Amino acid sequence: MRKLIAAFLLTGTAVAGPAIAADLPYYPPVIEIPNVDYGVSGSFYLRGSAAGNMMWAKEVNHPSATPTNFAITDYGYGYSVGAGFGYETGTGLRFDATVDYLSNDKMTANINDTSGKLANGAHTLSLRSTVALVNAYYDFGFSDMGYGAAGGMFGYVGAGAGLAFNDVITNGPGLPDTRGTNTSFAAAGMVGAGYDFGHVVADLGYRGLYINKVENNATTYPYSIANNWVHEVRGTVRYRFN
Repeated sequence: MRKLIAAFLLTGTAVAGPAIAADLPYYPPVIEIPNVDYGVSGSFYLRGSAAGNMMWAKEVNHPSATPTNFAITDYGYGYSVGAGFGYETGTGLRFDATVDYLSNDKMTANINDTSGKLANGAHTLSLRSTVALVNAYYDFGFSDMGYGAAGGMFGYVGAGAGLAFNDVITNGPGLPDTRGTNTSFAAAGMVGAGYDFGHVVADLGYRGLYINKVENNATTYPYSIANNWVHEVRGTVRYRFN
């Protein structure tokens, strides 16, 4: 009898067990997936840049001559090198402060002074300027990663404002070279593209640098050149600290 009861119990368990298990709720195992690091966290950086440039303005003003304004006829050519320190927020925005040494030569005005105070002919300008700017940029990715994430191409736009400390030398026929200095408001607009390697970021772009006034306030042959534009093709390398 005991053997018969045991056989019935085993048979009932074999039949009812799967049915009961089917009625129980199923809880899948929980698998922890770490957050993906897209390389957009904030970080400080150092930067260095070098550029070739062309400089242009509409006219030069000589208050002692007749007439007083003479048209600029030729671009000046030169270069700039600079360094800076900045912070990128990880949201596409970044900010930095930069100091550039700018050199430009041979921007030319043809002088035709009817008063006889200036020697007529081609007068050229040599500019040496230290330009200090505070800048803001927005980086945008060329892929779904966005914000110029580590390991991808990106584009950027930016703007800056600050001061230009100018040292000028004028060369002209019949006159000794004259030298002067002045400080002027400066501003810049930037656009370009680059590649983010992680700790190192490289880019190539255009910078339009505006220098409000270049002038020589010497008592002999003073002059001023307003609204100067320096057009640059500039390469930059940034190094992130983290």
